[in-house]
Amino acid sequence: MAQCLHEELNSRSNATFARARDSLPRLAAGPGQRSSPWLRLALLSAAAFCSPAAHAADANIAVANVDVAIVFAVDFSSSIAPRAADMQREGHAAALTSPEIISAISENYLGCIGVTYFEWSSAGHSRTVLPWTRICGLEDAKAAGAVIRRKGDTGYIRRGRGGTSVSAAIDVGSLLLDRFPGNAMRKVIDISSNGENNDGLPVQPSRLNAIAKGYTINALAIPPDDEDPKQALATYFARSVIGGSRAFVISTNGPRDYTAALRRKLVIEVSMNGLSRL
Repeated sequence: MAQCLHEELNSRSNATFARARDSLPRLAAGPGQRSSPWLRLALLSAAAFCSPAAHAADANIAVANVDVAIVFAVDFSSSIAPRAADMQREGHAAALTSPEIISAISENYLGCIGVTYFEWSSAGHSRTVLPWTRICGLEDAKAAGAVIRRKGDTGYIRRGRGGTSVSAAIDVGSLLLDRFPGNAMRKVIDISSNGENNDGLPVQPSRLNAIAKGYTINALAIPPDDEDPKQALATYFARSVIGGSRAFVISTNGPRDYTAALRRKLVIEVSMNGLSRL
């Protein structure tokens, strides 16, 4: 029987993944980091016969292939006032649609990333704002940004949200990556928060579990206005939260600085064609 067109596309997609995987550099593992198995790739299912149902099913599998899968884990605890909530919500939407990010996405092996956006506070309190979404260009990014702007936290209703459970944020982010509906050459948990872990379980077991799965944990620290330089929030994140291949933390102050910092952060996370610099 002649091969279906969608079977050929799936075959080409798998070949692209294999070439990309083999060409990526092996990174040296630093403290708390692992150089593998972040390149783990699952093969797509064998091609089916040319029935309409099979064609649709295989097409859904094919479109799930991305270069990088990123979980945006955004703090919406009781300490996140409207100003900080706006900064996070608008910052993510603006960064996703920026020329720098669109260019970084297009220059990758497949030219697509997968993103999901959820908000978290105390243990057991989280909500998904944007489910897993594939972004392959500006229009995809605009659609994702519109959902974040429309459904993201405004900071005006904070009662009952409790404390800041960074451990729970990592656990939820790790679970979302476990359930990513496709293949990704790199998987990242991207935490944005204004505080240390003060609720739920300790951070280290959650952190080490995510790193063991090959996931990278990065962080964007939102320090208080009266922060003690000797106890900087970014230092806490660097010491106790981030981990995995190419993990890093960025500290920011103010809405404009937040968006610019997030944009720089995303360029580094998205870029697969070599090592980027902060």
